[in-house]
Amino acid sequence: MFLVIGEKPSVAQALAKVLKAEKKEDGYLVGEGCLVSWCFGHLAEYASPESYDERYAKWDFNDLPIIPKEWELTVAKDKKGQLAILKKLLRRKDLSYVVNACDAGREGELIFKHVYDLSGSTLPVKRLWISSMEDSAIREGFADLKDGSVYGNICEASVCRAKADWLVGMNATRAYTTKYFKKLAVGRVQTPTLAMLAEREERIRDFKKEKYFAVHISCGGMEAASERMDSRKEAEGITGECQGSQAQVMSVVKEEKAVSPPRLYDLTTLQRDANRIFGFTAKETLEYLQGLYEKKLATYPRTDSQFLSDDMGQTAGKVTEAVLHSGLFGEDILSGQEIPAPDIGRVLDSKKVSDHHAVIPTVGIGEADFPALPEEERKILLLIANRLLCATGEKHLYETVKAELSCNGNIFTITGKTVTHNGWKDFEDMLKRSFKVAEDMEGQGASGDSEPAENRKNSKLPELSKGQVFENVQADISEHFTSAPKRFTEDQLLLSMETAGKGEFENETEKKGLGTPATRAGIIEKLVSSGYAVRKGRQLLPTPEGMELSAVMPEYLKSAAMTAEWENDLLRMEKGELEGRDFMQGITGLVEKILEGCRNIPESELYRFHQKESVGSCPLCGEEVYEGKKNFYCGNRGCKFSLWKENRYLSSMKKKIDKKMAKEFLKSGRSHAKDLYSEKKGRNFEADILMKAEDGRVNFSLEFSPKKEEKKQEGKKGK
Repeated sequence: MFLVIGEKPSVAQALAKVLKAEKKEDGYLVGEGCLVSWCFGHLAEYASPESYDERYAKWDFNDLPIIPKEWELTVAKDKKGQLAILKKLLRRKDLSYVVNACDAGREGELIFKHVYDLSGSTLPVKRLWISSMEDSAIREGFADLKDGSVYGNICEASVCRAKADWLVGMNATRAYTTKYFKKLAVGRVQTPTLAMLAEREERIRDFKKEKYFAVHISCGGMEAASERMDSRKEAEGITGECQGSQAQVMSVVKEEKAVSPPRLYDLTTLQRDANRIFGFTAKETLEYLQGLYEKKLATYPRTDSQFLSDDMGQTAGKVTEAVLHSGLFGEDILSGQEIPAPDIGRVLDSKKVSDHHAVIPTVGIGEADFPALPEEERKILLLIANRLLCATGEKHLYETVKAELSCNGNIFTITGKTVTHNGWKDFEDMLKRSFKVAEDMEGQGASGDSEPAENRKNSKLPELSKGQVFENVQADISEHFTSAPKRFTEDQLLLSMETAGKGEFENETEKKGLGTPATRAGIIEKLVSSGYAVRKGRQLLPTPEGMELSAVMPEYLKSAAMTAEWENDLLRMEKGELEGRDFMQGITGLVEKILEGCRNIPESELYRFHQKESVGSCPLCGEEVYEGKKNFYCGNRGCKFSLWKENRYLSSMKKKIDKKMAKEFLKSGRSHAKDLYSEKKGRNFEADILMKAEDGRVNFSLEFSPKKEEKKQEGKKGK
């Protein structure tokens, strides 16, 4: 008897079906020789600081750093019932082993480990590692179960990643929040991602458009253009020289070019295309793809590979054939034209496959009920199916022509393009027709071998030859303005996250980005939900709060290179090339660096998020004095003046200095108080409080008004 634990109920049910575990019990299913249960994603997570010590419930910079010696886990109330069931199952004496069937990746390892650790189980662990939920893939996976220790390095990396995020997030957030008196959420990946948005926004705000001009000449049914020029006067002069004149072809350069098929999708490139073409957010795309995975129509979603392993040639061939006959595109692909045999070998490369191969449809696409699918899932399925056809298609061939014309000594250029073989773009055109996609989809997926933008228009030029002459040239001027940088779309931000820090690593460095394909969508959503970023149509832009947060973060916390290096270290850990303790030592060192930086923040900077109102001039140096949390301080950091709201002398009379009193002290050196308390006489009294500041020390004394003393004496005589 063995126990199988899936990541969520729907996955567990698919596994149970193959294992013939059909008898339902509370929180699990029973079959012959096996039990199948499930988690609800992360059942347990690392506990918040106050779970370790009650004093952490109040945020105090002096309590930092918070670094647990023994890490504790906490479980949400709505998940405690299922955890109790799993604990009971994991402690059963009639079980020989447990199968970790959570998603085959870093997060799946962490989800299972937390449940296993909380249960106190000693059952041997075996691992189901599959990339498809098809029945055949599940059967093959169970026939080839590995010992859980085989994936120990991946598990360790998952634990270190979670602890690192906790340490940086909890300590940095508390440090900056308590220093600036404003909630400032800091994250290991979130902060550099926000910095990208903020830096782009600053460039847009600082941009000043500039006017420029170009001269165009028309002759022989075509139009050639000059280089850009900044002066209209210069452009008008060239226009006058060319109008009605003669133009001669100085050179004609023809080139045969090819655009290789794009690579298969990994999660990030799929999210980018789905955002650009359909407007889906990264999170939505992941959800729709996960739905297709659980419906056995697509392979594992959270992959960073764009290739299939070398042993998948036969599978890829069957899937390609199923796509061609599926009718998914609403037209008969096979009618009226001969479809070249797919080049499956182009998408096979085991060396470029990490934990999971690229995202492709399953053979189940041949029998799928497409109308029954939610429209969003159908669009994602169409994208990955079309990408498989494109990736295994033939090269797109075209010829470019670049000609230079001279008119009265002025050079003009014209380019043209003629497609000689459409190749894989036949399938791309089919995709556009399927959903009436009007947007230019060239270069989809950022495969690196896409066609240059300037060659995308299919503009065929007349036959030209060197020395050819055109008479009666017509000339005119076009006016243009330089463009500001564009705000990020989710597509562009995902690309920037994926390639962050790329130029700062050696070529052999394998991981060069912010986050992973599995986590990038969550980071973007967290920025939005935290109020640091906002969606405006398809654009993502920082909010004023996001700009403020980014402005106070030190460069090393905003550095894409540092965070990308951590991702690379986690990958090295997965491969057994780096010890977890070494990684965590670096993280605790970073936490100390963050705290030291916070200690050195100038006092005048600490109130930048609150409107700073001067309460007067410093009696020592003449600079402005501002109100702080516990004192009134001089804006000159080198000055020693400080007027504490609570001091021993006035506290003995139950008096604190408020803003009104501080203003009076700074203006005249005195403030009248009516509510001073005499401990000796047990009653209140009034007097002028005198302030004297010398050498950074502030002293107080009392002065009683003579007139009031006279009135008091007269009152006694009258009685």
